[in-house]
Amino acid sequence: MKRQIIAMIVLMFMTLIWIVGLGMQQASAASILIHMKTSLAEDDAQICAVPNVAWAAVKAGHKVTILVDASAVTSVTKGFGWFRGLIGSDSTALDRAGLPDRERHSLSEQMGVPLDQIPHHYGEYFDFLKNKLRVEIYGNRTMMLLYNIDPARVASSVTPIPLAKMVDVFASADRVIVY
Repeated sequence: MKRQIIAMIVLMFMTLIWIVGLGMQQASAASILIHMKTSLAEDDAQICAVPNVAWAAVKAGHKVTILVDASAVTSVTKGFGWFRGLIGSDSTALDRAGLPDRERHSLSEQMGVPLDQIPHHYGEYFDFLKNKLRVEIYGNRTMMLLYNIDPARVASSVTPIPLAKMVDVFASADRVIVY
């Protein structure tokens, strides 16, 4: 009888350790890829959500990568478009898209960062993600070619990569979020 009780206690203890171990594995940091596909001109709500989700994921302890793809490559290109190209603009669509004050205040509260440290426009926001939060930001070089974009004209926060590297980025992600 004593042996059965001891065996039962040991079994319950082992089960408890196993359950706690599973919980810890699920709570561990994930590698999150945010696949940004929609240009600012097509749907600003989608592209503007990307840096917020990236920051929240980093704050939660995850490793975050952003892949700028499809029409979104036009939003990170300096002087993109016939008019901007004509006047020789050195800004991207993200540089020209300001963060609304209500969003800046909300980010300040949610992230616990003073308002004066919150970026003022989305180009600055992507620089903040890359340089301060160490988010990796890549751009699909093949899409740039299709849009006739010189990779040298892409924002400095975005590193153009070939298709083979994109495959590696997708394969190494634990989770993919698409915008």
